[in-house]
Amino acid sequence: MWAAVLAGTLAAMTATAAERGPSRPLSASGVQPAPVARVIVRFRDDVVLERERTARAGTVAPLRMARALGERHGFALADGPSPAPRTQVVLARDMPADVLAARLRADPLVAWAEVDERQRIAQTTVAPDDPLYADGQPAPMPAVGQWYLRAPRGDARAAIDAPAAWALTQGADGIVVAVIDTGVRFDHPDLVGKLLPGYDFVSDVATANDGDGWDDDASDPGDWVTAAENSDRNGDFYDCYRDPRNPTVPGPAIFTPSSWHGTQVSGLIGAATNNALGMAGTGWNLKVLPVRALGKCGGYVSDIAAAIRWAAGLPVDGVPPNPNPARVINLSLGSANRCSDTYQRAIDEVRAIGAVVVAAAGNEGVAVNQPANCRGVIAVAGVRHVGTKVGYSNLGPEVALAAPAGNCVNLSGECLYPLLTTSNDGTTVPGDPTYTSAGADATFGTSFASPLVAATAGLMLSVQPQLRPSTVGDRLRASVRPFPFDPTLPTCTVPSGFDDVPQPECNCTTTTCGAGLLDAGAAVALALEPQVSSGGGGAAHPGWLLGLVAATWLLRRQGRRAAVADPAAD
Repeated sequence: MWAAVLAGTLAAMTATAAERGPSRPLSASGVQPAPVARVIVRFRDDVVLERERTARAGTVAPLRMARALGERHGFALADGPSPAPRTQVVLARDMPADVLAARLRADPLVAWAEVDERQRIAQTTVAPDDPLYADGQPAPMPAVGQWYLRAPRGDARAAIDAPAAWALTQGADGIVVAVIDTGVRFDHPDLVGKLLPGYDFVSDVATANDGDGWDDDASDPGDWVTAAENSDRNGDFYDCYRDPRNPTVPGPAIFTPSSWHGTQVSGLIGAATNNALGMAGTGWNLKVLPVRALGKCGGYVSDIAAAIRWAAGLPVDGVPPNPNPARVINLSLGSANRCSDTYQRAIDEVRAIGAVVVAAAGNEGVAVNQPANCRGVIAVAGVRHVGTKVGYSNLGPEVALAAPAGNCVNLSGECLYPLLTTSNDGTTVPGDPTYTSAGADATFGTSFASPLVAATAGLMLSVQPQLRPSTVGDRLRASVRPFPFDPTLPTCTVPSGFDDVPQPECNCTTTTCGAGLLDAGAAVALALEPQVSSGGGGAAHPGWLLGLVAATWLLRRQGRRAAVADPAAD
């Protein structure tokens, strides 16, 4: 393995430089080493690999096929990690990754080969174009607190009504929700007792920013990128945070502080609740499994795929088994690409053993990112507090439903509608535990709509653990509230691709923002209904039967609400 870091290219971002501190040493010639191409290779099932001939019975070791592949094709390859059975990452210098992938696809041993792209956290890379967005407020907390969890009231029509769900279940602590992200700060007092040990799947040492590759420490060391790193054309993090809609246009050389993204997502799912401290978590008693797959400037598809498989309890070569398999996996990350084969296979495998996969649609205002656009994923779009599409949210027919993603209603002063959550005040390395505020660190993005849905799925499985992933998705969609309509706004349209002009705030439709607005209480109640047996694993309810169940439940609920409604009782 080369000591230099790996540089990859995504439609959404580009790699750019190493850790803060001394600059990267030059090679003996004074020239920076060439970038390293990463390609994920899946070998055909009918090919007998050398490892399978020589491995002792009952043992599994990572694939090491790079040398043999390189000799077959006349160039040097190095071994990378093995994210799944019969799959490994291979590394090469002096050859573009797409050229290497194309050459390896032609090999008769290979089922597929694809570029191992960097994926980034689903964050807003530019100020959202929602006209009511504002930043830099001085107030320490949002004026309306956790408005997104309460029953819909007044203008906060997108609130998810978590108290109605909590009346049915406060979550079973045996139900685990995995957060595949930047890791977590285990020292946050509102996450103490709620976090499982997890694992770190960031293989590239510079991206990891913690001095090593895969290991059993899922803590977040920080993912800051300095202005020098961001502008160093020879570095590993050059132009890391450019506008993903204009990937060939360099962005400003700016310092990007550590995001603590995984800690923020984890708090929305599982912050300790009813403990007289800080915030409430949507999942109340659910356990959170932090699985680190993102670091500086994001992470690679191969690492994320390995993290998905391990989180659900499937074996990953060279990694100890996961003793706490997740029933729900949250992916607040992605890139502007079609769903890759590597992603799709990992998602198919974990759904086959009962794991629900929820993902953020993305924040460019265009077509849905991968992995949210993969088959079987519950893709989540973002809405403003009033229920209209927030300007930055991606949209399209792949979206299952929408949830609050954070916004403001003023251009100056205190921000009213961010999503308060757990965080850390360190700008680079970890500082003190804190909560996001109404100021410059106000929390916005489909990254934070997705965990509201993931936690709701965990509550649904708490009341009926045998629900299939397809049934969870069906019942989430069947229990939504309809989108509101604002006659002063345009209607959202289905984007044609990732290069479309971003759509600003618009009225959602069922072909652009999913079936409707997340209603946690309705979803958990509908989860209590009997699950109809189907002929195949994971098959959905017949549509007419699910519709009948949903309609019957909704009629009951409307009658119950009419009897107990109290407009001041939230």
